[in-house]
Amino acid sequence: MNKIKIVISFFVFTLFIGCANDDDNVNLESINAPKNISALMTIKQDNSGKVTILPRGEGVTQYEIYFGDGTVEPAFVNPGSSVEHIYAEGTYQVKIVGTTLDGKKTEAIQELTVSFLAPTNLDVTITPGASLSVTVSATADLEAYFQVYYGEDLNQTPVDFMEGETVSYTYMLPGTYQIKVVALSGGVATIEYTEDVTITNLDAAPTPIVPAGNVISMFSDAYTNVTVDTWQTSWSQAVLEDISINGNATKKYNSLNFVGIETTSSPINATAMTYFHTDIWSSNFTEFKVKLVDFGADGSYGGGDDVEHEITIPTPAQEQWVSLDIPLSDFTNLTTRAHIAQLIYVAAPSGSATVYVDNVFFYNQAATPIIAAPTPTVPAGNVISMFSDAYTNVAVDTWRTSWSSANLDDVLVAGNSTKRYSSLDFVGVEATTTPINATAMTHFHTDIWSADFTNFKIKLVDFGANGAFGGGDDVEHEITFTAPAQGQWVSLDIPLSDFTGLTTREHIAQLIYVGTPSGSPTVYVDNVYFHN
Repeated sequence: MNKIKIVISFFVFTLFIGCANDDDNVNLESINAPKNISALMTIKQDNSGKVTILPRGEGVTQYEIYFGDGTVEPAFVNPGSSVEHIYAEGTYQVKIVGTTLDGKKTEAIQELTVSFLAPTNLDVTITPGASLSVTVSATADLEAYFQVYYGEDLNQTPVDFMEGETVSYTYMLPGTYQIKVVALSGGVATIEYTEDVTITNLDAAPTPIVPAGNVISMFSDAYTNVTVDTWQTSWSQAVLEDISINGNATKKYNSLNFVGIETTSSPINATAMTYFHTDIWSSNFTEFKVKLVDFGADGSYGGGDDVEHEITIPTPAQEQWVSLDIPLSDFTNLTTRAHIAQLIYVAAPSGSATVYVDNVFFYNQAATPIIAAPTPTVPAGNVISMFSDAYTNVAVDTWRTSWSSANLDDVLVAGNSTKRYSSLDFVGVEATTTPINATAMTHFHTDIWSADFTNFKIKLVDFGANGAFGGGDDVEHEITFTAPAQGQWVSLDIPLSDFTGLTTREHIAQLIYVGTPSGSPTVYVDNVYFHN
């Protein structure tokens, strides 16, 4: 039986030249050379040797195809068009040249082998991704090209791709789909592979907001992790994959009955911690369990001083990330926590659940607020708001100036937008483009939360009529709060008359927060506004 093969290997040399526009005229010297030149080559399955060449690239106005079989004149092909050519058996160097409007050229050479043999050794890689997506690639011997059917629509037109390419697809709905990949040659015979693939609406796990200083992390991109000896012990009944979801490292346990995770070489001392946290996601679990085991002072399992406790999460929500924040006090039999060496996850139905895991850590609850700041009750008509979900906010140029000494993160606390300043010494907040006229206001309000500040200061600066700092008419005043309450929201409602040095309030352009000990506290801020 006669067949055909195309084997592709190519190189692309691309010139990069800057571009510029001069009003509506085209500057030909600024046009970039073409790039990403290649071709999709498919063969008619009738042993005729008829090859269809579809050139591809970026920035191309015309292609030249040199067939490499002794044909002297190239074929000229417009973008989006293809050309057919009859080949005899053999190996050819096909050259694809892309040309721009101003004559710049980039070429790619692809090796074309035409033989009348059937495809063999088909190897397909199908990888479900985040947000209903999947990627497919394949290799084979003696194939011309591949076709993939994604299984969502029985009448779906297959997608052609070449060896070395990865094609992707996004489904409309989650579910299990039969994906079929076919390897084609120049003959009638084909070889195919099918696989049932579960597609999920899975995105990366939520980013933790607990300050790093209050965390012992086993696995999270948000923190520096301690040493973990294994995420799947030899006695586990599960299959572990390390995957990435939208760039976020994630553990995926297939066929999960139970899995042991061990830190025996460096047991975790969680004595100062109050919670155990893990994020889990599954489309098919009906129950989930978490067990912690302390090996005791001798550091070995079965040494006589081991303690352990298992927590059951019945009917966890499916098809969404579930954030488990379990008080360590709930692990009632875990009477010591100085030598935690084992974490065990268990899922039901036994041996069939697929569970994704991220953000595995111990933490101290006092490090972060677990409830949102109080909702303001001042009528909106009496407020000039800089930052609050309760009001419409005025324009603020920046919540952290370049000269600030602090880190800023925009976070959610119980679903409420909040500013988090870590390593706070001082931070400048500016509304210089549109200074705030607080002449008719009587109070400045802000809500703050910190587990580790000892003093807190607030400064307001009016840039004066000229709107510039240091223009000679600036006025300012700073107020200090000594030993504010820690671990709870503190609502500061300060009469503007207390800012005695702020003799004008018509052009307030700067707000400065200062925390002590300098450079170390983490302070959460919400509901920043002036009111009458």
